[in-house]
Amino acid sequence: MAKARFDHIAVAVPRLADLVGVLEGTLGGRRDYGAPSGAYAFYQWSFAGGGHLELLEPLGADGFLHRFLAARGPGVHHVTFKVPSLAEACERARGLGYAIVGYDDANPRWQEAFLHPREAQGIVVQLAATSGEGGAPRGFAPPPGPPDPPPPITLVGLRLSARSAARARAQWAGVVQGEESPAPDGALVFRWPGSPMRLRVAIDPARAEGPLGLEYTADREVALPPGPHPLLGVPLVRLEAGEA
Repeated sequence: MAKARFDHIAVAVPRLADLVGVLEGTLGGRRDYGAPSGAYAFYQWSFAGGGHLELLEPLGADGFLHRFLAARGPGVHHVTFKVPSLAEACERARGLGYAIVGYDDANPRWQEAFLHPREAQGIVVQLAATSGEGGAPRGFAPPPGPPDPPPPITLVGLRLSARSAARARAQWAGVVQGEESPAPDGALVFRWPGSPMRLRVAIDPARAEGPLGLEYTADREVALPPGPHPLLGVPLVRLEAGEA
């Protein structure tokens, strides 16, 4: 039986054009596709192993991304899971105590709904069902990147903090059907068959919930500042051999 699949991580930034040097010149990302979409524009980059990072840029004078950036600055906005049936995924979520927001099944090529970060451990969770018809959207692209980009890093996934192991399991294993495995330090790791990326959830009842960092591996030196990246707004955490 088909299950949910972890599709991509989305990061909100003021201007996509400012990130080309980081995504391509530093991380070696390869361009996929993008398009304007109402109040925002998006573009995706792919990395070694198949991981995808999406950047979101606000359009217009006001909107949800304007509010997000004003309140928090750049940073991880949401994670997207492709699901075989949007109605069934939402039914699972409601059965586990989650409210569904933004439900929209009008377009058979892209149906979506969301879990709000107030309920979803500090991050927006997008559930999306697609028909697979018509190919990826086009119509937007950032300016050209460096002429000779380095080899791409491997985007392993996203590191998060949650206050409750039970709620982490309800969300990542129950709603979006991740397969759990423990980490040596007590974190919970969730993976999805067919997806190259994972979620690693640290359980800490005293810490604010939400994204902690993007995990990656690389076979080369990667010039990144310590702590949150000044343009991406999130740390990039390099994993050693065996940690991924």
